[in-house]
Amino acid sequence: MDVMRNRYSNPLAQRYAGEEMSYLFSDDYKFKKWRSCWIALAEGQKELGLNILEEQVAELKSQEKNLNFEVMAEKEKELRHDVMAALLAYGEQCPLAKPIIHLGATSCFVTDNTELIQYYEALKLVRTLLINLIKAVSDFAGKYKSLQCLGYTHFQPAQPTTLGKRGALWLQELAINLEDLDYLLANYRIRGIKGATGTQDSFLKLFSGDHQKVKHLNNLVCEKLGFSRSFPVTGQTYPRLWDARIMDILKNMSLSAHKFGVDFRLMQHLKMVDEPFGSKQVGSSAMAYKKNPMRCERICSLARYVMSQGEAADHTAANQWLERSLDDSAGRRLYMPQAFLGVDALLTIYRNVIEGMKVYPIIIKKLLDSELPFLATETIIMEGVKKGGDRQLLHEAIRQRAVETAEEIKELGRENRLLEKLGEDERLPFSLEELQKIAYKGDFSGRAEKQVEEYLAEYIESLLAEHSELLGAGREMKL
Repeated sequence: MDVMRNRYSNPLAQRYAGEEMSYLFSDDYKFKKWRSCWIALAEGQKELGLNILEEQVAELKSQEKNLNFEVMAEKEKELRHDVMAALLAYGEQCPLAKPIIHLGATSCFVTDNTELIQYYEALKLVRTLLINLIKAVSDFAGKYKSLQCLGYTHFQPAQPTTLGKRGALWLQELAINLEDLDYLLANYRIRGIKGATGTQDSFLKLFSGDHQKVKHLNNLVCEKLGFSRSFPVTGQTYPRLWDARIMDILKNMSLSAHKFGVDFRLMQHLKMVDEPFGSKQVGSSAMAYKKNPMRCERICSLARYVMSQGEAADHTAANQWLERSLDDSAGRRLYMPQAFLGVDALLTIYRNVIEGMKVYPIIIKKLLDSELPFLATETIIMEGVKKGGDRQLLHEAIRQRAVETAEEIKELGRENRLLEKLGEDERLPFSLEELQKIAYKGDFSGRAEKQVEEYLAEYIESLLAEHSELLGAGREMKL
């Protein structure tokens, strides 16, 4: 792994997140976008009549991708101002255009617009990962829609469901995540040109009080940067509430992934399923037999980290004094990129698990059968009433025998003998064979299978068809 060994490196970038997401938050991408912003501004100002030469714009474009990082670093050390350092470094490469770079703009013109572009591109990448994950979970739900398994409430045995129905619950949360993300993307905007405190005063003076030209310049710059909308009003910065809104999307995806991770870990503990496990993979340095659910544990760990960053974004949005304060800067450099890197990683791991997992139907049936006598008792009562029995007397008889059976299982380690006990109880009008037929040949999972079929057919199939061009995209886990 190509990292510097004598200093801290961010595990999100080095161990977990993909290269494409990491690049979006790299210095190379950022500073090139800063230059794209300066070019868009100069082009727009020239088109609207300011004294800017075609040769000056051409010179800016010729050096857009040729970043002089060493010069930028030297100037920032001297000036303690990253935008001025980058601006002067660009000017050294573009002597003809130097006088007109950044004309009328404030630092947030390049920083805010670039960050909003970064987030937009990152959200689109997240969207691709999410859609492919939805496809994988949809396939799982469809494959196991009829595999009955024990349901759990409070992690205690409850009415049966199917493994596919459980998958449909995970799937529905991902679909909700996509709805929220699509709404945000459909209403996305960047800062545009707003000036030092958001009043556009500098641009109004450049255009000799022509308000229409200032509005036109704002629209032109946005279009040149690839966007049709900007925030109608801003202070010095765009509203940091927008960051909190983005973080809500990422946080909720993390919530959904964490739910899946916990569910899977519980099922693996019950030996119903296993994560993918390499032929040479080591589960424990001490206990050689172990196959820990480390991928789902990693999902949960990364998800909790992303969820915690949402609070930081909330505090920043709440503490923007008047037109702006600078106590957001250092924090946003950390939590905004890292939240994206975390979500990139956890969605990738989620898909890896769901596509490569092993399911053990024999164990699933064994778990279900061990509890079916208890779960069938309501049906036994109803069938007993049909035979002329007293509902209350039947209930009491079953309750007594069920308590006895549960104590024997827990205290003596016996098998579940509830049906045998009920078959011997004169208060119940059933033979053991009749009770076994009720318990083991009945279907207690209700409409679970149909619910999966209907949900996939009515919601998910059309969703996946609409985004078929994105299916198959993705990446491998790093570790």
